Amino acid sequence: MDLMAQPKFLTDWDLGLLAAGTHYRGFESLGAHSAYTGESAGTRFAVWAPNADAVSVIGDFNDWDRSRHPLVNRGASGVWEGFVPGVGDGDLYKYSIASERHAYEAEKADPYAFACEAAPRTASKICDLEAYEWSDAKWMAERAARNRHDAPLAIYEVHLGSWMRVPQEGDRWLTYAELAPRLADYVEEMGFTHVELLPVTEHPFGGSWGYQTTGYFAPTSRFGGPRDFMALIDTLHQRGIGVVIDWAPAHFPDDPHGLARFDGTHLYEHMDPRIGRHPHWDTLVFNYGRAEVANFLVASAIFWCEKYHVDGIRVDAVASMLYRDYGRQDGEWIPNHAGGNENFEAIRFLQTFNEQVYGHFPDVMTMAEESTAWPQVTRPTSHGGIGFGFKWNMGWMHDTLAYMKLDPIYRKHHHNRLTFSMLYAFRENFLLPFSHDEVVHGKASLLEKMPGEEGQKFANLRLLYTYLYTHPGKKLMFMGGEFAQRAEWNHDRSLDWHLLELGSHRGVQRLVADLNRLYREKAALHQTDLDDRGFSWVDCQDWEASVVSFLRLGAVAAESLLVVCNFTPVVRDSYRLGVPRLGAWKELLNSDSEHYGGSNVGNQGLVEGEQIPFHGHAYSVRLTLPPLAAVVFESAEDSPEAQADQLDSRAG
Repeated sequence: MDLMAQPKFLTDWDLGLLAAGTHYRGFESLGAHSAYTGESAGTRFAVWAPNADAVSVIGDFNDWDRSRHPLVNRGASGVWEGFVPGVGDGDLYKYSIASERHAYEAEKADPYAFACEAAPRTASKICDLEAYEWSDAKWMAERAARNRHDAPLAIYEVHLGSWMRVPQEGDRWLTYAELAPRLADYVEEMGFTHVELLPVTEHPFGGSWGYQTTGYFAPTSRFGGPRDFMALIDTLHQRGIGVVIDWAPAHFPDDPHGLARFDGTHLYEHMDPRIGRHPHWDTLVFNYGRAEVANFLVASAIFWCEKYHVDGIRVDAVASMLYRDYGRQDGEWIPNHAGGNENFEAIRFLQTFNEQVYGHFPDVMTMAEESTAWPQVTRPTSHGGIGFGFKWNMGWMHDTLAYMKLDPIYRKHHHNRLTFSMLYAFRENFLLPFSHDEVVHGKASLLEKMPGEEGQKFANLRLLYTYLYTHPGKKLMFMGGEFAQRAEWNHDRSLDWHLLELGSHRGVQRLVADLNRLYREKAALHQTDLDDRGFSWVDCQDWEASVVSFLRLGAVAAESLLVVCNFTPVVRDSYRLGVPRLGAWKELLNSDSEHYGGSNVGNQGLVEGEQIPFHGHAYSVRLTLPPLAAVVFESAEDSPEAQADQLDSRAG
């Protein structure tokens, strides 16, 4: 083949942007794309391999013969490209890469591939993404309002391979097509606003749960093809449910077909293992300071938002990116040029990621799993922040679970674990996560973390969930938690849906559905989630009784909810609390209700305010606090019925 006769599809402008690291739509140039030359239809291929001496495309169309379709080197850019006639949608391919200088020869999957061969096979697959026609125009038009900081955000975190399986067929997982109606029905019924999918990017090792990615532009083929995954998202959107994807730019595996030593050199990763390999996961670290590598990752994020209409990107393991000494002992890491442990290249990459995602799609969300006290994670990059929309509040999660694990008799000695979060609750835009990481590797399910006999375990869990939904911050719950999954999560088997035959598990499920409804309907619970004006302690000092009480306040001053949590198995009668209003206070929710499997201790739905000053308020109420339970009250003046009556009286 005359290589000089090969057409050039990438312009000098494309190559310049790639080299500069600013070709954020690089997925349109690199990879495999339909093309025409004269009267020939086929596919053009382009791959970045600057240290290769020869690159060819191999596939089922040429019997995997590297001599048949060599690619042309575009010079200093490091890009190789070429055209193969008669090749198209569904064909398998790889790149054969050779470097005499480095005594290297390998067959690599396409880093920009849109689809991959079904595991355990590793070839890339040509795929025309434009063939899918979306039907989610209404959702996309309304998305900005759904993703606002003052909107309700209650996320259901899902691992697609283990949410539900088909035991009649060898316990196989559901396909994207089978998941779409089932998942949409269930999430809609439960009242969650969004789902978050553990990484759907292609990955060779199922036990990584998707976090060891090889295909940054391809949904995993385990459950179907790219258009099937589009249809899943489309279905959820048509039912009013947003979709967040987990995205893992912190590390990647060293599988031979993947990015590691891609062209015979450490192209995507650092050469020195002190900065190029994660000791925790035995995986490789991206070289964020290399323009083409940072460009590759930012383009991946843009790609999922554009081509798959995702509504949010949750970035995994951000802490491991920010610190050069993450998970390392002295002598195992290299300081930055200033002698510190900050990873300046990773920081700039994350800032660019947020700037570009929000610049292209201002109505999506970005979220950081960041477990340290790094400042300004959710503040604008223009003010020195990293620019994320939300940050997981790992401190709140750890403190709360540590407190809840305690026998109630000892909780009074650890009361600060409940109250400490409010000292920093509004420093970032926080999301409160009970995620998959808390129910694996011997940590026990949330239910089994709870102390006491069977009934107390369920009561504690209902109390925990009510506290989650009334505490400032957006919400996330991992699948199974909503019906008190008893066993730890196992990625190789289905959730234990049969537990819903038992009343105690159904009760927890009903409570979560009602909490989602209450959270969505009451502005005071979501409108000021990220604003310190939306929260006020009534009493945070009753450590002896292990009770906390607080007000949640809406943007309109008149809107207020009273929340009281009793973390002991003792019924507390005539418990007086200060309130800002006289008149009746309506009990909106009681986690001890028999409807949820509780003992049905409560206030018969209503209490009357009294002109007795207490807790700095002019009025107070006397409550009955059910054991190991939370109760939520609303001033009768704030209820929809009262507001409607006021409107009617004004109209009269």
